[in-house]
Amino acid sequence: MVFSSIPFIFFFFPLSLILYYIVPFKIKNYVLLAFSLVFYAWGEPIYVLLMIFSSFFNYYAALFIEKYQMERKKKKLILIISVIINLLIIGFFKYSDFLIETVNSIFNISIPLLKIGLPIGISFFTFQTMSYVIDVYRREVRVEHNPFIFMTYVSMYPQLIAGPIVRYETVSEELYKREINIDNFSKGFMRFLRGLFKKVLIANSVGLLYNTIIGVDNISVLTAWLGIIAFSFQIYYDFSGYSDMAIGMGKMLGFNYLENFNYPYIANSITDFWRRWHISLSSWFKDYVYIPLGGSRVSKIINIRNILVVWMLTGLWHGASWNFVLWGLYYGIFLMLEKFILKKYIEKLPKVFKHIYTLFIVVIGWTIFAFDDTKVLFSYLSNMFNIFKYPIVDSMFFYYIKNYIVVLVLSVIFSMPIYNNLSKKIDRRYKYILVYIVYLILFVITLSYIVSDTYNPFLYFRF
Repeated sequence: MVFSSIPFIFFFFPLSLILYYIVPFKIKNYVLLAFSLVFYAWGEPIYVLLMIFSSFFNYYAALFIEKYQMERKKKKLILIISVIINLLIIGFFKYSDFLIETVNSIFNISIPLLKIGLPIGISFFTFQTMSYVIDVYRREVRVEHNPFIFMTYVSMYPQLIAGPIVRYETVSEELYKREINIDNFSKGFMRFLRGLFKKVLIANSVGLLYNTIIGVDNISVLTAWLGIIAFSFQIYYDFSGYSDMAIGMGKMLGFNYLENFNYPYIANSITDFWRRWHISLSSWFKDYVYIPLGGSRVSKIINIRNILVVWMLTGLWHGASWNFVLWGLYYGIFLMLEKFILKKYIEKLPKVFKHIYTLFIVVIGWTIFAFDDTKVLFSYLSNMFNIFKYPIVDSMFFYYIKNYIVVLVLSVIFSMPIYNNLSKKIDRRYKYILVYIVYLILFVITLSYIVSDTYNPFLYFRF
């Protein structure tokens, strides 16, 4: 069940809100837990047991760490066992076939693949439970003594299957005391609608353009660039739209999730881009991998090692394929270049050139990200740059521009904080009336798209 579907919008979500709001506060978490388990089981009737096991395992791991808090060796051993078990879980389900394929390729053997289905959201809920246990070990959060409250934290359906990665410290107090009122509901509902509009009206539309272009042979250089630019917008509006919906629903339920995107396509460097894109993942790797490895307070060689390790793992986190490893190392290399060589030169550039440089690197990065078949990847990259082999422009390019110009222009406009800036200048007496009218019209259009369109995937479900 996806957020941008009729069953969710008109049945599951309204029913969960009604019951959640009418019950006393002391059982709201249990209502939320019940609906969250139903939500996950709707798509994963078997793997919901894996998520429950992960929750209870990490719950008890944290309790044992608290029990042996004054015995350093014992609590460290528990932490190590916990981390290993979590990594084995995610490794088995997500990377076992990738490892087998790699071994088969290197040694020219034929070990049969396990062909295990990937549990939805495993990367997200595993990272949440790991961060909780590590934070308890560090004494940065208090241990949770109610297993059902802890499972509520892990399984909350707004962010369960595609993030953002919500750390326990962010919601620990709100699990017991939170503001549930009409003001938060209104703000959350409007945020949810913005995410829904992003997903259905923009992400799905540019996604269709991308899928159409990559399905055609012998395209021109500009058509190839148009295709990957469409993918760049698709992945941004798909994931940021999902995050908006998750944050909005969280606020409607009384939880304040941290922001996950901050207009990444206005970044002026790759470093700046990764401060703005998938913020919860970047901060997770920084706090639980990069800094424990020594961060930047080490020699240059060790710092380079730390950056490469973090970005190789970041790539692997996104998927079990060599293109994701390459994508992670690609960004690791550019971040190192900026840190050690390019920073002083980039700072001297006019802002527009900084922006062009950043977007060029990012779009090439999305090309690597998009194709898990490396042969297809390098073929598409060749199509983008080899003007001696492919025509620079063709009639197909103008045909797609003509048919998708509106959504492409909207993609550019809403990737910048233009809406926020304009809304601040509108007279408050007319602002809310205008917004409600626009949102109502967009909601009707969105519903018509959902009903009539079969193309409605969430890209990050597979991560």
